[in-house]
Amino acid sequence: MILLMQSTLSSGSIRAADATHVLPGAQRTAIAAWTIVLATSLAPTVIAQEVLGQAFSADLRAASSVAVLVIGLALGLRSATLRRLRPLLLVLLVLIGARWFVFERLDRLPAFASWLADPSFGVYMPAELALSLVVTLAMIAMLLVLERGRRRFYLALGEPSAPAAPIRWMGVGPGARWSRLGPILAVAITLGTVTFLAASGTPSFEGLTAAIPLLPAVLFCAALNALNEEVTYKASLLSVLAGAVGPRHALRMTAGYFGIAHFYGVPYGLVGVVMAWFLGWILARSMLETRGIWWAWFVHFLQDVAIFGFMAVGAIQAGGG
Repeated sequence: MILLMQSTLSSGSIRAADATHVLPGAQRTAIAAWTIVLATSLAPTVIAQEVLGQAFSADLRAASSVAVLVIGLALGLRSATLRRLRPLLLVLLVLIGARWFVFERLDRLPAFASWLADPSFGVYMPAELALSLVVTLAMIAMLLVLERGRRRFYLALGEPSAPAAPIRWMGVGPGARWSRLGPILAVAITLGTVTFLAASGTPSFEGLTAAIPLLPAVLFCAALNALNEEVTYKASLLSVLAGAVGPRHALRMTAGYFGIAHFYGVPYGLVGVVMAWFLGWILARSMLETRGIWWAWFVHFLQDVAIFGFMAVGAIQAGGG
């Protein structure tokens, strides 16, 4: 998949990139891509359970998503629109298949089951993230085949000081660079996360002190989780969508897929979706404009340090270690 040329990205103008990289039949391609992304996201599960009141198991969700993707690949033999989206179909097929295998089958093996059932933060959380790493490695393998180089799907440092396109509603004006915007985002998002977590339940001084020995585990888990999620849910989709539907649609679809996946997270419901959507959008944007994963990973890492820190304290207070 051919992504945006370096010279276009370095100009910091996503609008100009759209104008020069919209493919023939772009509207049909965008509609088809949106349909595929939404149909294979958590959206059908949310609609079935929250609107229709029908249970939607993980097996059923995986089977229905795989059916959509296989039909799309088959129709792509005759449809130029779907043929353009073949990399997207393959990436989603690997993502959904790998997640189903890992979290519905592999995690039931005795070793993993015992680790995941352990109340100690230093045991169950690394085990869970090790399972997620299997999915990440499967995604990297597929992307290396499709993109023929890790830099093509942003698995590189990139240019951390690259120009940042203006975002007026965030106060990001012309001339901004990611070397300044990145640290501001990292601090603001982390402080916002800490504030939200503290409002949900401030840990005691004794709990914080008892969790200090778990700091290495917290840092390791934060680093690994940030890598897993940025590669699996952002770099993968962004890399195969940008050249097919243009950067604007690619950013929105990537953020939408990531946001909807957090409907049953914390906070629950639409608030969680909107918060995750913004995080997905701004971090995917950093990848697109810097041609690398650094700022996306770093911002996510600092946020996860706060999240996993609170989880470690909670595990201790609940009787784990």
